[in-house]
Amino acid sequence: MKTALMRKGELMQNAQLQMQNQLTTKAFSQHEKLALTCRILFDKGHDSGLAGQITCRVEHENHFLTQQLGLGFDEITANNLIEVDADLNPINGKGMANPANRFHTWIYQHHPEVNCIIHTHPTHVAALSMLETPLIISQMDTCALYEDCSFVANWPGVPVGNEEGKLISEALGNNRAVFLAHHGQLVTGKTIEEACNLAVLIERAAKLQLLAMAAGDIKSLPPELAREAHDWVSTEKRNQVNFAYYARQALKLHVDCI
Repeated sequence: MKTALMRKGELMQNAQLQMQNQLTTKAFSQHEKLALTCRILFDKGHDSGLAGQITCRVEHENHFLTQQLGLGFDEITANNLIEVDADLNPINGKGMANPANRFHTWIYQHHPEVNCIIHTHPTHVAALSMLETPLIISQMDTCALYEDCSFVANWPGVPVGNEEGKLISEALGNNRAVFLAHHGQLVTGKTIEEACNLAVLIERAAKLQLLAMAAGDIKSLPPELAREAHDWVSTEKRNQVNFAYYARQALKLHVDCI
């Protein structure tokens, strides 16, 4: 057995190369990926009526795609998404964006690496937010958020003003996620796939935290190992493959999505 004497770092590097070379995923358009994300998140507990916004940049500077206000996540298709400008004016003249998308524009303006933003109020995130307690990452599966989630302890009210946009954008800092007390969650990604995966993960992390808090005191992960796990699950290929799995799940239930 040739790998029996190999060190962990070398085995991890080889596995990453194998994933890069051997794993393939179906190609979706930007519209299709955003619509799929809406359906994926609906199925995974992110439905709270018309609350929540999902956006992604498009080629035109300061424009982005989003869902129409009035449609639930389970109603979004690749064809009913709208393109809006930085003032939330629809470019194609159809429907209107959620006014809370204003704080997305602040993040896009001040975080050029961000290409997709997801803000939702899933049940366990919302419940944990009521305790004014930061998200605690203490389990291997959730390590993509380790040292990667900011906390806003003071609720600024309905986030339709520029003040909220500035607050949330600054709170994000160099992280990919923000946990908002008395509110919900926000995740960002360089790709739609990355943001979708983090949105699913942050709800699972909140659920695990609530369960653990009910049973006892949460113990901390060893930082070095947690950072190793964070980087292991945060590669572009891992995000693509994980999203592809979620997409297959969604398309079994939502054939009209794309």
